[in-house]
Amino acid sequence: PRLCVVGSGPAGFYTAQHILKVPEWDLAAVDIYEKLPVPFGLVRFGVAPDHPEVKNVINAFTQTARSERCAYYGNIAVGRDVTVAELQQAYHAVVLSYGAEDNRVLGIPGENLSGVYSARAFVGWYNGLPENRDLKPDLSCETALILGHGNVALDIARILLSPLGLLRKTDITDSSLAALACSKVKRVWLVGRRGPLQVAFTIKELREMINLPGTRPVLNPADFTGLENAVKDAPRPRKRLTELMIKTALEKPGQKMMEMEAQAAAVQAAAPREWGLKFQRSPQEVLPTADGRRVRGVRMALTCLEGSGDSAKAVPTGDVEELECGLVFSSIGYRSLPLDPAVPFDTQRGVIPNSSGRVEGVPGLYCSGWVKRGPTGVIITTMNDSFDTAQSVLEDLQVGVLDVSTSREGFGAVESILRSRGVRPVSFSDWEKIDAAEVARGKAAGKPREKIVDLQEMLQLIGH
Repeated sequence: PRLCVVGSGPAGFYTAQHILKVPEWDLAAVDIYEKLPVPFGLVRFGVAPDHPEVKNVINAFTQTARSERCAYYGNIAVGRDVTVAELQQAYHAVVLSYGAEDNRVLGIPGENLSGVYSARAFVGWYNGLPENRDLKPDLSCETALILGHGNVALDIARILLSPLGLLRKTDITDSSLAALACSKVKRVWLVGRRGPLQVAFTIKELREMINLPGTRPVLNPADFTGLENAVKDAPRPRKRLTELMIKTALEKPGQKMMEMEAQAAAVQAAAPREWGLKFQRSPQEVLPTADGRRVRGVRMALTCLEGSGDSAKAVPTGDVEELECGLVFSSIGYRSLPLDPAVPFDTQRGVIPNSSGRVEGVPGLYCSGWVKRGPTGVIITTMNDSFDTAQSVLEDLQVGVLDVSTSREGFGAVESILRSRGVRPVSFSDWEKIDAAEVARGKAAGKPREKIVDLQEMLQLIGH
């Protein structure tokens, strides 16, 4: 069997890995196609620079890519350089694992004002995603507002408020480090439509934020009254997360008032930076400065919750308030886009309609990862999801849904199509040259790597 996977992020690699390790199909070969010259998707471009341990999965992916039954072809945009139909001609099965390369929009007036950024673009900028290299965010204001209560929102707050000494040792890009060094941002509000019991971030990220050196959390005790009872029977992760927020909000200083005030003054002087969570506020409009160009604040509708737990809905109460800020990040989720007219796509949900990864109505076509189930979850969620899709492919090979009796040419057929269109693929050993160059540049600066953010420079380096 010749199989191909489109996308080299965690979904693509885990799907390939699972297919390659099944003994009864030890003749199966998997080709991985990637739009960029460099592999690993959001592990490289999404995971925060100060979370290097999360990137360790790259070691396993590299083992997969080096297997003699696996090949990597970078710098190929499926849907543009080669169509899905052409891939289906060349392979017995095609798995689409190309993720979510867009962001959800707020859909409110003023979201295109200068100073408003999508979380996706900002994360791409500090992580060296080539398409975001020229973002040049204006960090000259004191207060930033992040709309969203997920881990990406906390990542952005942490990057904005982290001491430079901590970031300097990471693989954050040189130009973003320089921009952050000149940043005036010292206050970050994270705003969500629902309450403390519905936040989407996890305890590890919250704890990191609470313990960030030189920064203090500002949580309003009133937001947490009565929550101890409400959370008694909640699942353990939700319970622990809520208890940590309550503890942070209600932390009572010691008895000796004088000492305490002196300490507080010292802390204030030493910790000019702060961040806080605001709840039950839904953005209505980004407010412009007098010249109509930049953001000066956000008007929020205050909400009340109908229902409870994860399914609670935020309903506007009719009251509004304005929050002043010079910088807004919209962190309300990523969004998948249709890749090719031949592939069914549910624009409402932003996914390819499928059952267990089998694309509806198109035999031999599969999907895994965010384009299969929507842009949620962490790498481990994607791993399980990809194994599920790989299992569907293997079952279909087993029962003969995929006809392996006719041989398929695989990359041989695709290569001539690409050549006729003037497209040159990048191999995994080409990537390893780029990798070595990045690591060498990083070493000179005392970092794990210095990412190359210019596509032309990557291709020049490998003699393309």
